[in-house]
Amino acid sequence: MPYLFSYGTLQKEQVQLETFGRLLEGQKDILSGYKINMLEITDPEVLRKSGQKYHPVLQFSGNKDDQIEGMLFDVSETEILQADEYEVDDYKRIETIFKSGKKGFIYVGK
Repeated sequence: MPYLFSYGTLQKEQVQLETFGRLLEGQKDILSGYKINMLEITDPEVLRKSGQKYHPVLQFSGNKDDQIEGMLFDVSETEILQADEYEVDDYKRIETIFKSGKKGFIYVGK
């Protein structure tokens, strides 16, 4: 099973239920070398699910002292594709390694 790192709205129960049809299971983890910026969301469906106009977005800094805490969720291949549909076009999915040593996907700004 792949891992999906959430540092924002994918941690919300409502977003998980509406996006995946279930609550996700996972563990806390840390992503190094990134900072968080905010992105204005205009997609009506994403706004409805999240209830937030501004969503966090990762920006690579390269500085190992920059650390983002979040949840590393166990998801299926199908759920990765569902997450791709939830995230607006301003995000792209990439794979990286976390402090735990596990490899998983993150969404960063394009």
